[in-house]
Order: sequence, then C-alpha cells, then structure tokens
Amino acid sequence: MQRFIEEELRTPVTLSCGTAVAGGGIAGISAALAAARHGADVLLIEREFAPGGLATLGLITCYLPICDGCGHQIIYGIGEELLRLSVRHGAERKPPEAWFCGGTKEEKTKHRFKTYFNASLFMLESEKLLKDAGVKILYGTSVCAAETSGGRITHLICENKSGRFAVAVRSVIDATGDADIAKFSGAGTELFGQGNILAGWYYRFSRGERKCVMVGAADIPEEDKPFRRGPELLFPERFAGIDGTELSRMTELSHAATYADWEKKLTDDPDSVPEAITSIPQVRMTRRIAGRALLDTSDERRSFSDSVGLTGHWRKRGPVYEIPFGALCPEGVSNLLAAGRDISTSDAMWDVTRVIPACAVTGEAAGTAAALFDDFRLDGRQVKELQSALHYAGVRTSLSEIDFD
Repeated sequence: MQRFIEEELRTPVTLSCGTAVAGGGIAGISAALAAARHGADVLLIEREFAPGGLATLGLITCYLPICDGCGHQIIYGIGEELLRLSVRHGAERKPPEAWFCGGTKEEKTKHRFKTYFNASLFMLESEKLLKDAGVKILYGTSVCAAETSGGRITHLICENKSGRFAVAVRSVIDATGDADIAKFSGAGTELFGQGNILAGWYYRFSRGERKCVMVGAADIPEEDKPFRRGPELLFPERFAGIDGTELSRMTELSHAATYADWEKKLTDDPDSVPEAITSIPQVRMTRRIAGRALLDTSDERRSFSDSVGLTGHWRKRGPVYEIPFGALCPEGVSNLLAAGRDISTSDAMWDVTRVIPACAVTGEAAGTAAALFDDFRLDGRQVKELQSALHYAGVRTSLSEIDFD
C-alpha cells in the first residue's frame, strides 16, 4: 500500500479577523465575548454545530461552584454571567437560592454557588449572547494547521463543507481544550499521561421527570489517589483523547454503555426512554500548553503579580487560587493564548482548572488580553492595563479583592 500521497496545495485566504478563537466551549464563549466587548473583531471557529462543548453537547450540565465553599464568591465577570444565563429559564434542579436571594453566610456555606442547567437552552442563550456582542461564528469548521512567521501565527488553515481555506489573524486564542493550535504552531505542549476513562452520560424521561444519568465519571489524577478514591471504571482502557480513530472508538463504547444502562433500568421502569445522549466524546484532560508559568495546587492562596482571575476547588471547600497570565501563554508563539482546560498546570491542578467556572475565568482573561494586545509578552505596565480592563468588567484578579471575613 502506498504510504504517502504527494500534494501541492494552494490554499485561498478567504477570511480575516483581529482575534480568532478556536473552540466554542465555555472558554471559547467567554474569550469571544470578552474580546468583542472590548472592541475586537472576533471570529469564533467551532467544529460542531452548536456552542458549549462538553457543557452542552457533552451533557456535563452542572455549573460547578464559583465560590470557595466557605460562603465567599470568588468568580465574577463572565463566569457569573454565564451561570445566571444557564438558569435564566429554570434549571434541572433547584438553583442556588441563597446566592440569588441574598442568603446568610451560613446558608451560602451550606449550599455552594453552583447550579444545574438545561443544555439546549444554555446552548441557544449562549449563541444569542455571542451574536448580540458582534462575534462572527463559523460552525462545522475544524482548524487543521497554523501558518507561522517570526514566532507568530499569521494564518489558521481550516476545513469545512466548503473545503480548505485560510483565515488571516492578528492574534489567536486556543480554546480547543486539546491545545491543538499550540501543537500546530510549534508551541510547547504536554500530554495527560494518565488518560481519560470512559463515560456515557445521558438524559432519560422517567415517571414524568427528565433525569440526568451519569454513567461513568472523570478520574482523578494519580497523585491525588492516596487521598481520594477514583471512580469505578466502566471499561479497562484509557483514552488519550487526541487521536481520531481512538475518539471514534471511545464514542462507540460510550454509546454502548449508555444503551446498556438504559436497558438495565427498564426492569424497574419499563416506560423509561432516553431523551438525549452526548454528541461529543466526554474527555476531560488531554493535551495542554507548556506555558511561561505552571500553576499547581501548592499555589493555594499564593499571589501573582500578573494574576488575571481567581478560581476555587470544585472537589473541596476552602482553596482559592490566583491564575497567573503566564499560565495562558505558550512558549515560542507570541500572539497565541490558551484558555480553558489547556492552560499550563500540573496534573493535580489540571483537574481543578478544566471545569466550567475556571474555563470562563481564563477565557475572559484571554479575550480581554487579545483585544488590548497582539503580542502577549507583556511588561509590567501592560499587565496592569490588562488587570484594569478586567476589573472594569467586574472580575476579581487578586485574593486581596475578596473579603475573607
């Protein structure tokens, strides 16, 4: 069998933009919104035909806490805006009334600032929010390469139903979740060596109720396992999440696990029917950038001069982390930022920053920076300008801005 086909490609440059955001999950939505609101010409490129990523298409319909678990809200800005948007028309379960209606600190400590949401409504509301902000969206489009010159990305090479084409860019935000753009452009990346376990979440209609069934879950990093027990495995194999054939097989296995779980429930509930299944693989940690800074769980309550936001720990109460801008900046490409689950962290911290609230925080920081600069090797004055812009949008960037009474 012939191993290679020689091709001579002439790719037309059909689009241009100030800021290209690759990936329309929560990080991509937040980045595109922030950049557009600060005046940037934004193109959001999404390979599926709906926004939200794992939150909507993957049916991970839990907006995890934007508080520290001790009664203090720590995430504001777009991170809070999207939480409230997700339950604008009601929630799958009761929303956090203590936080919505001015509850006491004791009530807020007992019930964290998190919620469950309807994936379809969140999808539609997110798209409307993007369009109202002036973001141009290109669905059904994959970025398959990046053209670079002098340590900068000049064009993204894309493919969709129309064929292969190029987008001329001023700056790029990698919100792919898999650091695809960083990999294509030659920036440093790291793999999650532990791999992902199989999951197959779905919704079923049962006895007049719509219920989310969590078949499988995200595993915890190995270094945390002496302290916490990992989930029971549905399937012995682990998945890196960056190979097309592997992802296709993972999807088949996920569908089979969903079907088997539904069949099992028919015994007690013969009228139960699946209402929605995931339409993308439920991978959580795959590939990330190797950034100028590496955030770790040991950085709890540590202050950074270039901090661009805060996040808590969704698995436990108490920890709060500042997120340094350097964790969004891959080495080797000056006009590229990461946002979401592919920022620069240790494996233990990766499990903290991969979830919806932290993705919104890093997305807003990246989008704001992209509207202000096109070279992200920021000096001290530029960092302060970025922090001021985030503060103006309501973001808390420093531990000192939270009243930990």
